[in-house]
Amino acid sequence: MSGERDLRILLSRMRPVLNPGRYVFTTASGTGVPPGVSPVVTVAEPEGLALVAAMEEADTAGLAYDYVAGWITLRVHSALDAVGLTAAVAQELAAAGLSCNVVAGLHHDHLFVPYERAAEAVDLLEDLARRSA
Repeated sequence: MSGERDLRILLSRMRPVLNPGRYVFTTASGTGVPPGVSPVVTVAEPEGLALVAAMEEADTAGLAYDYVAGWITLRVHSALDAVGLTAAVAQELAAAGLSCNVVAGLHHDHLFVPYERAAEAVDLLEDLARRSA
């Protein structure tokens, strides 16, 4: 079940895909995940349970948020101990003035970028993949 470690292969095969919808970062206080919210990411922090969830679900649950993101999945199976993928992707997006919040899953890396520029981010990553091949 180990993933790829070679940076050139990781970059050339990342195959970014933009998941449908708008996603927000929010915090659930005390009682855990509110009913009707199915987060795609959870992180236990001292301030509460941080969630990344669909904007519509957060709105319905009355959860506050500031940042609306598009969710990009890199479909290459990256090893958790691979070196450089996050840095290369973040550098590419930063050069275009795009923020990028990265979450590592067991099989894939997930990027949350400004919603209004998410398609542009995918184009930039596809170009990076072509240049890395």
